[in-house]
Amino acid sequence: MKFKSKWFRIGVEGATSDKRTIERSWLEQAAKNFNREVYGARIWLEHLRGTLADSSFRAFGDVIALKAEEIHIGGQKKLALFAQIEPTDDLIAFNKARQKIYTSMEIDPSFSDTGEAYLVGLAVTDSPGSLGTEVLSFAAQKPEASPFANRHHSETSMFTEALEAAFDFEAAAADEPSVTLLSKVTELLGIGKGKQAKDDARFSDVHAAVQQIAEFSEASSAQIEVLTKLNTEQKAQIDVLTARALALEEKQTTFSEVIDALPNSMPRPRATGGDGASLTDC
Repeated sequence: MKFKSKWFRIGVEGATSDKRTIERSWLEQAAKNFNREVYGARIWLEHLRGTLADSSFRAFGDVIALKAEEIHIGGQKKLALFAQIEPTDDLIAFNKARQKIYTSMEIDPSFSDTGEAYLVGLAVTDSPGSLGTEVLSFAAQKPEASPFANRHHSETSMFTEALEAAFDFEAAAADEPSVTLLSKVTELLGIGKGKQAKDDARFSDVHAAVQQIAEFSEASSAQIEVLTKLNTEQKAQIDVLTARALALEEKQTTFSEVIDALPNSMPRPRATGGDGASLTDC
């Protein structure tokens, strides 16, 4: 089962980063531009990106949505950036054990070729001091000595100070079919239920008809196979009979030729004498 968090704050305008102070426009642009298909912001430990799936610094989830809203802090109205995340089971386990409860944004004020801000990552940590105001200010003043120099997504991205996150995870709802204006109107008017029932019955009839056609087609295929086999056997028998008939016809022709060669009358008897007198054998 997938889980997602409720909205929680990850940044505020004017906050410290390891390079510059967070500007209001960055938060507005980050909320407006966020698109997981363009670039997905993953969740990392201490902003360290592991390369192996079983690394201690592997990704622990994804940011799935951002929004910017104004809040009141110390009597002042400021713009804050809120996030929803989809955690891994490990991050949920950390949270239940009260571990990794602080977050720090990695925001790029000039992302790719857009020239606008984009959230490129979110870190979780147990030590807010490691990403606190003093450390980040030091890194901003002396970038050559920054402990974060090798962790950035790009040369322009920066880390913000850690804020405690009130993670509240809930089961992610399954995707529901979109509701069209027509379906909503027909539902309100009460005219969609009867049609739906008719459609369901019609689809049921169509399903039954398709099933029967499939069964008939299967039976027909079997019958065609049997008929094809019988036709092949009959053709073989016909070929044998034809050969026999031709042989008989040839014999009959030969016999007829022999008969035709015989004389048409009996031969005359032999003569008994030259004078016509009969001789007596004594």
